[in-house]
Amino acid sequence: QVQLVESGGGLVQPGGSLRLSCAASGIRFSVYTMGWYRQAPGKQRELVAQVTRGGTTNYADSVKGRFAISRDNAKNTVYLQMNSLKPEDTAVYYCNAVAINTYWGQGTQVTVSS
Repeated sequence: QVQLVESGGGLVQPGGSLRLSCAASGIRFSVYTMGWYRQAPGKQRELVAQVTRGGTTNYADSVKGRFAISRDNAKNTVYLQMNSLKPEDTAVYYCNAVAINTYWGQGTQVTVSS
């Protein structure tokens, strides 16, 4: 059974930081491209960041220079370090794993508000 379990979301003030984690089980983690997506109310789900099996990263323009994605294949975990958070970063953040199959986590809420 495949599981992607996100954690680390919460309420943070503008300019603050959060670190999201996604622990994977039931998959051969090292061969998957891992990503973070987000969906704000009334908007489509969008890609935030991805890291390939080889370590190549890709970011949405809106988060470049503020967010950093990383993976630890020994722990089957992908991280998203989010700095200089803005109110427009408020969304549910989803972990994603892509190889032959695609899997999604259940999501974690990030709210940026004063």
